[in-house]
Amino acid sequence: MADISDRKIAILATNGFEQSELEEPLKALKDAGATVHVIAPEGGEIRGWSGDDWGTNVAVDHTLDAVKSADYDALVLPGGQINPDILRANKDAVEFVHAFWCAKKPIGAICHAPWLLIEAGIVDGRRVTSYHSIRKDVENAGGKWEDSDVVCDQALVTSRSPDDLPAFNAKLIEEIAEGKHRSRAA
Repeated sequence: MADISDRKIAILATNGFEQSELEEPLKALKDAGATVHVIAPEGGEIRGWSGDDWGTNVAVDHTLDAVKSADYDALVLPGGQINPDILRANKDAVEFVHAFWCAKKPIGAICHAPWLLIEAGIVDGRRVTSYHSIRKDVENAGGKWEDSDVVCDQALVTSRSPDDLPAFNAKLIEEIAEGKHRSRAA
């Protein structure tokens, strides 16, 4: 596994995040040596969604209004239906995501999280995947949707569901290790 001990990663989430899609990348990134912060619009704790009911709480390290994309080397966006739907309606969250893209930093988005990428204007012309139910949303935003466990286009790493987490985590760590400055089409 790549060593990313010199990297600082933000995980942007709110209540209703898919439990495994936050916790497993968090663990994988920390195991690879990264410093990882959970960022949310509100402080305290956010509650996950697991299966058919609410999951467990995760501590928020920093509120969205207290951080900048410049503080981090990469961004992770967990899915679930509730979490990205709430965040895509939050102007500050969308601007935070867009700032990572403009700075050519790796972004990982899984499941329904590509809704945030769509709102931030990132998917147009890019190869991406997502949970199957938002395929048309991705395509209508100009994304080139693929049915694959992980798709990477210019350090934009996307996956379909919790089943894809091993491939998602491995590719995300690889992209973070390769560096934060790379050429990327507008």
